[in-house]
Amino acid sequence: MQKINRNVVLALLTAASLVFLLFQLSYYRFYLSQKNAAVFSKGRGSQSGQDSTRWHVVRKFLGLISSQNIPVYLIDPLVLGLIDKDIEQIRSSSDGPSPECKYFCAPRDFTTFALLDKTWKHEMDLFRTAEKMGFQWLKILNKDPRLDGMDDLSGTEIPLHYIFKLASHAIHLVVFYERSGHYLWHGPLRLKQHMDRKFVPFRKLHFGRYPGAYEKPELLLASIDDLKVQIPKNPSSFLEEISHSRFLECRYREARAFFQLYPDDASLDAVEFRKKAKSLLHLAALTLNNLGVKFWLSSGTCLGWYRQCNIIPYSKDVDLGVFIRDYKADIIPAFQKAGLPLKHKFGKVEDSLELSFQGEGDIKLDIFFFYEEDDHIWNGGTQAKSGKKFKYLFPKFTLCWTEFVELKIHVPCETLQYVEANYGPDWRVPVKMWDWKSSPSNVQDNGVWPVDEWDDVIQIY
Repeated sequence: MQKINRNVVLALLTAASLVFLLFQLSYYRFYLSQKNAAVFSKGRGSQSGQDSTRWHVVRKFLGLISSQNIPVYLIDPLVLGLIDKDIEQIRSSSDGPSPECKYFCAPRDFTTFALLDKTWKHEMDLFRTAEKMGFQWLKILNKDPRLDGMDDLSGTEIPLHYIFKLASHAIHLVVFYERSGHYLWHGPLRLKQHMDRKFVPFRKLHFGRYPGAYEKPELLLASIDDLKVQIPKNPSSFLEEISHSRFLECRYREARAFFQLYPDDASLDAVEFRKKAKSLLHLAALTLNNLGVKFWLSSGTCLGWYRQCNIIPYSKDVDLGVFIRDYKADIIPAFQKAGLPLKHKFGKVEDSLELSFQGEGDIKLDIFFFYEEDDHIWNGGTQAKSGKKFKYLFPKFTLCWTEFVELKIHVPCETLQYVEANYGPDWRVPVKMWDWKSSPSNVQDNGVWPVDEWDDVIQIY
């Protein structure tokens, strides 16, 4: 028998093995992957593996929190933005299967949900179950600002954020707390030194760069890509809130230092004034909010919040700012209907408008309207007896939320620059003798109102 060449045999065996291996790979890619994808996406159309992974991770997370009876709702800006485009269809649709994965399969690194703290207390059970399901998790703690005050700066930490990671996708669970102003607040995401900064791409998170404040949303249980999930009933309103949600805490540490140098006025008159001012501020906020007019703490009221976390007892008024673009003719009748008669009206909508309303006793509410220029913002002032006009210049600023006298309210985000513009570098030193025409650091003469306009621009009641 002819001797067989060993090299030929080895070559044939190697070729046969390669053919078999290629067949196995082809079978796996074509048949098994199609089969798994059908289970993965429940027949909702062709999706890439990465798209299906996102939906799969969300489904597993919803199963996890359901097993622990934890109510969460979707706050992911990208997914909510897609949902908002189809919200009417989603509200009216039946629970039948979706033809495609349209929302949870959208490209992103995270899906973000919200949790109300008071609805959940059994943390360890959740973590144990999450690990059994294949999730890795991370908990982020930080100081509880609700316990801060003039008498105590609490170091108590509370959970602010949770990250649940599975495969190439992660769930960001943001913990919301109810604050005394009857609004929801979430804290910043700050990693401790020992934490893995590569656990997920933290910089891509939509929540946690800074604290945020929100109204309590009305929720809707909807079927999204065949998954039952709670969403804000009005996604567009919630998305608008996200873009203007930044929150600033009162600076209690600095306020305590201030009162060590300048003891607080605890007289009966001071206590009574602060009580009236708080009531007036709450009524003003209610009135302007009902009109949809955005406003912020200004002048001495803003200084009191920033410097001493309280109303300045010798200020004798409450000061608010409003951009002139937000002016509405309904403002005056709305305040009069609320029981605050108009005390004076200076200027006009086109120039230097300010309104003053009489509160309880001798306290008044001043509303200053601000005008935007290319490189600065200003509000006007008018001297009634002479018709002289004044202008107060401020650097441009944006608005943030804060909590002041148990009220969620706006302040300039760039508060220090705002206060320094008005009160100069010595704003930390109390000044009880204040002349609005000359004391402010940012005041400028702005001419005189023509005499024939006085009846319109100088109205005193």
